Amino acid sequence: MPTPWEAALSRALLRSRTAAWGAFLAVHAWLAFLGVVVIPNAAFWDLQLYRYWMWLGVHVSQWPGLEAAWVYPAGATVPMLVAGIGGLGYGSGYAIVWSLMITALDAAALAVLMRRRNGLAAAWWWTAFLLLLGPVAMGRLDAVVAPLVVVGLVWGVDRPAVASFLLTVGAWIKVAPGVLLAPLFLVARRPWRDVVVPAAAFSAVVVGTVVGLGGGAYAFSFLFEQGARGLQIESVGATPWLLVALFSKSITRWMNQDINTWEIYGPGTTQMATLLGGLFDLAIVAVVVLLWRRRQTLGDRLWTDRGERHEVLVRGALVLTLAMLVFNKVLSPQYIGWLAGPVVVAVALGLPGWDRTRKTVLAVAGATQVIFPFLYSQITYGGAGTTLVLAARNVALVVLLAWSVTALLGRRDDEATSIERSGARVAAHATP
Repeated sequence: MPTPWEAALSRALLRSRTAAWGAFLAVHAWLAFLGVVVIPNAAFWDLQLYRYWMWLGVHVSQWPGLEAAWVYPAGATVPMLVAGIGGLGYGSGYAIVWSLMITALDAAALAVLMRRRNGLAAAWWWTAFLLLLGPVAMGRLDAVVAPLVVVGLVWGVDRPAVASFLLTVGAWIKVAPGVLLAPLFLVARRPWRDVVVPAAAFSAVVVGTVVGLGGGAYAFSFLFEQGARGLQIESVGATPWLLVALFSKSITRWMNQDINTWEIYGPGTTQMATLLGGLFDLAIVAVVVLLWRRRQTLGDRLWTDRGERHEVLVRGALVLTLAMLVFNKVLSPQYIGWLAGPVVVAVALGLPGWDRTRKTVLAVAGATQVIFPFLYSQITYGGAGTTLVLAARNVALVVLLAWSVTALLGRRDDEATSIERSGARVAAHATP
C-alpha cells in the first residue's frame, strides 16, 4: 500500500500538464529506442520496406502506385518520402526521422486534446495505450493517420469541414480513416457542404495528381490488392483454427513470402477467408444503418444536445473500427492502434459510459505487444501460452464490438447513472 505522501505525489503528477507531456514524450522516446536500437528487424521492419520503395522512386524513378499496383493509397508516399530526409540508404537515419515525425504529429494531436475539459486524463490514457501497444504503435504507416483521426473526431461536431479534410487525408494514406466519414456525415448540420465537398475536393486533387504523373491506371489499385490474401494467422476469424492447431496436424501455419505475412490453412479456412471478404462490407453497411437508426431515434435532440452528437460520432467511429477489425481476414498488430482515436477522444470530451471500454482497450493493447514483436515466433510455431493470449485478445475485440453496438442502440456499456450523463451534457455544452 502506498504511503499518504506517495499517494499525494501520485495525484499531483496525474494533475500536472508538465508531467503528462513529459510522460508522453518519454514513451515516444522509449518506443523509438526499441524500434531503432533494440529490435529494429522486428518492430520497425516495415520502415525498411518504406525506405526501399522511396529509394526506388528517387534513384530509379520506379514510384509505387505510379508504375505498378500498390497496397497503399497514393498519399502514403508523402510520409514515406519525408522520412527520407534521414537518408534512403542503409542505417538508422530513416527510422530516426520517421520516429521524430510521428512524435511531432502525436504531440500536435495531444495539444488539441489538452484544450478539452478532460484533456489531461486523455493524455495519460493515450500515453498508457502507446506504452502498452509497444513499438508497432510508432513503426508503421498507421501511426501517421492516428493523430489525424484524433483531431478529426475532436473537431467533428464544431468543425466538420476540417474534420472531413483530415479524415480524407488519412484515408489517402491508409484507407481505414475514410470509413469514419460516415458518422461525421450523420452528425453534420450541412453534411453535403461540410463533409462531402471537402472529401471530394481533396480526393480529386490526389487522383488528378496521380493521373498527371502517369499513374492513372493504378490510382485505385489499393482497393483490390487485398482480395487474394488468405486467412491471416492473427485475425479474429482464424482463432478457431489457431486453437485447433495446438493439438491437430491438419492445420498449417504458412509464411506467405509475397506479402511477408503468416497465414493459416486447414479444412474450411479458404471458405472463411472468402466469407469474411463479404461480411466485411456487410458489417460496415450494417453499422452505418445502425448509426442512421440512432440518429432518427434521437430526432431533434441530436441537434440540441452536443453531448449526443459527440456520442454518435465517437461511438459510431469505434463501432466501425471494431467492425473493420473483427470482420477482417487480416489483423496486423498495428491495426489495434486504430482503437486509440475514438477512445481517447471520448475520454477528452468526458463522454459517460466509456469506462469499461477504455480499460478493455488498454488490455487489448497490452496483449498485442505480448504477441508482437516479442513472442510472435511462439504463435507461428504453435506455442500454447502465446496462442491463448492471442485468442483472448481476439475474443475481447468481439466483446468490445458487442458492448459498443449495445451502447449505440441507446444502452450503456457500464453502470453510469443518468445524473452522470446529464452532467456530461452540461460539460459538453460548455466545451469550446
